[in-house]
Formats: sequence, C-alpha cells, structure tokens
Amino acid sequence: MKQSISLITLGVGDVERSAAFYRTLGWAPAKEIEETVFLQANGVVLVLWARDKLADDMGIEDTAGGWGGIALAHNVASRAEVDAITESARQAGATVSREPAETFYGGYASGFRDPDGHVWEIAHNPGFPLLPDGSVVIDG
Repeated sequence: MKQSISLITLGVGDVERSAAFYRTLGWAPAKEIEETVFLQANGVVLVLWARDKLADDMGIEDTAGGWGGIALAHNVASRAEVDAITESARQAGATVSREPAETFYGGYASGFRDPDGHVWEIAHNPGFPLLPDGSVVIDG
C-alpha cells in the first residue's frame, strides 16, 4: 500500500455551523454537495460531513464519546500566526485547550477543540520547514 492520506473526514453535528467556523478561520470550501463540505488543504482534502451519516457509512455505532485520541495539526510560519489563528478560533466558538506557548521541541503551539470537539494543534515548528504551499517538510 502506498503511504498516503487523501481525505480526512470530520463527523460534525451541524454541517452549516462547522462550515461557518472554518470559514471564520480563513478556509474556503472547494466544493459543497449533498450536505458535505470539501476544503482543500495542500495535498489533502478536509471533509465536513454529518456525524451520524459518517458513522452509518463506516458501519459503526455513533456513541459520541469523549476524545477519540487524534489531533489534527496546522503548521504555520511564525509564532504570530499561532497567536492570530488561536484567537480567531476562540472568537469563532472553539474551546482553547492549550494557550499558545513554547514547546518541548523548540517551537510554539496552541491547541483547541472546534465546535464539534475535534482537536487541533496550531504550531510553529522551526524543525519542520514549510514549502510555499504550506506543506511540511520532514528533514531526516
């Protein structure tokens, strides 16, 4: 199997509310069809889809428990961007779980939960250079 991720689908309680949240953060939907929102994120597509529909599609019971043990990360070029995005997320309804601060790896990061509880890290990591399109480069 080729090592690749094409789409990340977030099961959300209200597609319109979630789309509005991500628009507030500056994300523009590339396509919206059948109550599904597609957001282009470099080489990966972030999808917003109704949580119950996603569970049904995956053949699992939607128990809507706590944290699922996954965090999405958005790396940025500066500490100022971490601060600005964190504040935009807070104003748009996110719950900030970690205020922007120095990290153990020499970077600067924050964490928040979007209105549906999905966990995001916003990070400036000088050890992971960014390409012009925002893709992360992992130096070996």
